[in-house]
Amino acid sequence: MAKHEGKTKHCGGGVRLGIQAVTTLIQNANFKGFFTGKIYTGASKKVCVPGLNCYSCPGALGACPVGSLQSFLSGLKFRFPYYVLGILLFVGALLGRIVCGFLCPFGFLQDLLYLIPFYKKNQFLLDKYLRYLKYAVLAVLVIILPLCLPLTPTFCKYVCPSGTIAGIISYFTQPIIRSQMGKLFSWKLIVLGIIIVSGLIVYRPFCKYLCPLGAFYGFFNRFALVRMHLDEGKCVHCSACTKACKMNIDPSRKPNSMECIRCGDCVRACPKSALHIGVKNK
Repeated sequence: MAKHEGKTKHCGGGVRLGIQAVTTLIQNANFKGFFTGKIYTGASKKVCVPGLNCYSCPGALGACPVGSLQSFLSGLKFRFPYYVLGILLFVGALLGRIVCGFLCPFGFLQDLLYLIPFYKKNQFLLDKYLRYLKYAVLAVLVIILPLCLPLTPTFCKYVCPSGTIAGIISYFTQPIIRSQMGKLFSWKLIVLGIIIVSGLIVYRPFCKYLCPLGAFYGFFNRFALVRMHLDEGKCVHCSACTKACKMNIDPSRKPNSMECIRCGDCVRACPKSALHIGVKNK
């Protein structure tokens, strides 16, 4: 029985990685750009993708919602971001943080990093306090500072690791851009390096502590159309779901925690099938 459950869990995780790989490829299907370094400027670039995927990535077919939101807020003339906010509200109300678990390219990268054999320390003293940092990033770097500093998308400029990866691609493909990269790019390389090294040890550190998009979608987890459902009549409080959760949540107590990325590990680990992700309770 234990062997069968372990195999089922492994297969389920493999399916999710497959979905992540496909959605990442779809969002970055301008393969020619990876060799030329030229940013795609077709009609689809006006559409926001649901996850964190830099507009400046040579392969990107769409726009990042975080970058687009800052673009509106930091303009020389204020424009209310009806379109971007509408997209974010629609996706959040429909899926919540399922976007983080299945549709975000940078989330996919972190999942791959965590698969690499390395020292793991997923629970530590400061974890629960660091979780609040992403809400400060959302409020300060994505909203307040862009409103106060014209033409300065502060999160994209100083933090976004997806943008740094796009810059690395451009560094190797466009000599003109290479000559323009200075101390700011060096700073962003340090930030990306810290996130990558942390991602070998801690599961999804960027999602847990820094991602403003995850912070925004988390507000919808309890109300999203597709969410986690717990059958309390079946639950025996064995803690199998808690042990399986790499986001350090107890799904038997908070099945719709703002930290849950809907990866499904707890669902597969439950011996009584008390948990499921869907539109309504079974």
